[in-house]
Amino acid sequence: MEILSKVDFNRKFQELSGSLRAFAYNLTKDDEEAKDLYQETAFRAISNRDKFRLDTNLKAWLFTIMKNIFINNYRKRSKANTVFDKTDNLYYLNSGAVAIDNAAGTNILMKELKDMIKDLEDSIRVPFEMHFIGYKYQEIGDHLNLPLGTVKSRIFFARKALRNKIERLYGNHTTIRSKLSA
Repeated sequence: MEILSKVDFNRKFQELSGSLRAFAYNLTKDDEEAKDLYQETAFRAISNRDKFRLDTNLKAWLFTIMKNIFINNYRKRSKANTVFDKTDNLYYLNSGAVAIDNAAGTNILMKELKDMIKDLEDSIRVPFEMHFIGYKYQEIGDHLNLPLGTVKSRIFFARKALRNKIERLYGNHTTIRSKLSA
């Protein structure tokens, strides 16, 4: 099996470093974590250079290494059940208080919101609900035999109708927030 020389491998790696850094940030959504992920990927790729085959795509090989490192790190963090306190003085870790979340108010509001959605006209309710559960605009249009612009308009009008109903019942958004925190 023929391998790339150290110089050629490093040159090609440098050419792809911008794409790798962007992919790392896309995975982590954090500058420092992205730098760490890029550095670990670079270390593993360089130390395993002899495992890369010339007849394969280097970019795909590097992206796969990065993705696998990210997944492994994510699994380790989720299994560790570690509390990350990013406050300046470790307020949450040092508070000693136990917070119990009571979602009763939120549950009541969600039930009311679902009832408001049910009361919308079918022409705007159906596209809105489909979008809410994750369908893309084009998928909604294809399913309902509607043009893309019509789908977007109907979802907009559903949001507007819901906003108006909420404001009629609860006032503006600052009033709602104060009711939720009370």
